Amino acid sequence: MGLVVVGVLAVLVAALVWWVVRTYNRLIRLRNQTQASWAQIEVQLKRRHELIPNLVEGARGYAAHERTTLESVIAARGAAAEAGLGIADKAAAEDLLSVSLAKMLALGESYPQLKADQHFSKLQAELATAEDKIAYARQFYNSAVQSYHTALESFPGNVVSGFGGGHGRKEYFEAGAAAQEVPQVNLA
Repeated sequence: MGLVVVGVLAVLVAALVWWVVRTYNRLIRLRNQTQASWAQIEVQLKRRHELIPNLVEGARGYAAHERTTLESVIAARGAAAEAGLGIADKAAAEDLLSVSLAKMLALGESYPQLKADQHFSKLQAELATAEDKIAYARQFYNSAVQSYHTALESFPGNVVSGFGGGHGRKEYFEAGAAAQEVPQVNLA
């Protein structure tokens, strides 16, 4: 009888250890997925940042008197490319850059020669592709964060996450109010 009880207890302890290890490893996998998806966002943002100087240079010749618009794009790019920003600050800086870019791209509508310039059109198309990739990467990252948060807040993740491993909430990469405004361009 004593051996049976010891055997049952051993099986229960082994099952509990397996359950804790499995849950802990799932939290690690989800945390790593959020980090990898954030890295993908940064790759796409860097790609967009690299396109901007060429766009500004192309527009500069056609819209020389639109200096403030072009300078705002350059300043917004500098702020967005700044290292060390947290996710919320990065999102705000990227939103400001998006608004500035929209104003600059609206210049193409007012300057037919600029709109017809093949180099500018190609860069504009590359920027549109980059924006699509950023939107996809943002959606994937936010989905990974949501899955991670669900695992952290649900049983058994909420119990196991207390054992260590640096499990904490991640920030979502959300569009701010500036990105949702339609840019107004006044060429008068």
